Amino acid sequence: MKTTDGITIINSLINDDADLQQMITESYINAEIGQLIYDTRIKEKVTAKELADIIGIQESVILDLEEGDYEGNALIILEKVAKVFQQRIQVQLISV
Repeated sequence: MKTTDGITIINSLINDDADLQQMITESYINAEIGQLIYDTRIKEKVTAKELADIIGIQESVILDLEEGDYEGNALIILEKVAKVFQQRIQVQLISV
């Protein structure tokens, strides 16, 4: 049976490609981390440049993280951001 549902079509294309599935998962996680960093930074009224200076990285790293384009380990940067704002990271597994 043919479908026009985009999600169904995409899932059928990636189901057999473990590398593509891994890449999508990593992109999703990095986007989530970037959003957390952005939300925290805005809440604390700190610019990307100020935050970068505080944790000792380049502003472009913060901006890349917030845009979901960071290629490094985003969780390490998130941990540094949490420490700056005296917060902790909570990780949980959720059934899908």
